[in-house]
Amino acid sequence: MELSAPPCLPKCSSSLLLKPRVRFFQRTLNPTSPYSKASILSVNPRSLTRMDPPINLSCAAFLRDNNTPPTSALPLDSGQRKTSSFLLFHFPLIKWWLANEFECLDSSFSGARIGEVKRVTKETNVSVKINLDGCGVADSSTGIPFLDHMLDQLASHGLFDVHVKATGDTHIDDHHTNEDVALAIGTALLQALGDRKGINRFGDFSAPLDEALIHVSLDLSGRPHLSYNLDIPTQRVGTYDTQLVEHFFQSLVNTSGMTLHIRQVLRHRSL
Repeated sequence: MELSAPPCLPKCSSSLLLKPRVRFFQRTLNPTSPYSKASILSVNPRSLTRMDPPINLSCAAFLRDNNTPPTSALPLDSGQRKTSSFLLFHFPLIKWWLANEFECLDSSFSGARIGEVKRVTKETNVSVKINLDGCGVADSSTGIPFLDHMLDQLASHGLFDVHVKATGDTHIDDHHTNEDVALAIGTALLQALGDRKGINRFGDFSAPLDEALIHVSLDLSGRPHLSYNLDIPTQRVGTYDTQLVEHFFQSLVNTSGMTLHIRQVLRHRSL
């Protein structure tokens, strides 16, 4: 029995994941000698365990794209057959469903929207890679712990991959690194969006955290604008100067061409 993509799936970008197919077959193994030695994953009659009576093994193997026979198969005993057969049988559909449900494409797929930027100045050296069709993978190292944390949150909640590596004159202050990281992220976002055809350019979201409530609206219009209305009562979060928050977003919108409104609706009394 073979499992392949339904006719409608090739129209979808995620159908790229459906190329592998699974074939199941039965083999009956008869021992050639009571003294045969065994390899547990082998179906070679010269290396069998003693089997009396003969045992049927269910095997499953992925077919190549050109329908050539599989190079190897996985024999399953009765205890493993049910679970393993289910996983192997449904693997292509499971993989397609995950990609379709979460719109998650690895950067190796040509359909993934990726922006990659390297920015080098006298004060900083910044590398940024963004995959808008990723899975929320974050790998940030800027030398500013709180900024790393917030970039991780950006990836986690936005469900796109963010990789940022930066070195800078943080021994003086965080200003240059904060600014150049934001400029590079904005440029990578602009690159990943391409001609912006087919996107949902408007976004509107309110984020509650206990008693705090922040409202954000944006338009990927190509026209940079920032409206910033946050009252942060503390001068620092960890070692991060909170005055740099507005400057980060201003740098981000300048290079991404984004219209961004950030409004503080309610503030947690502990802030």
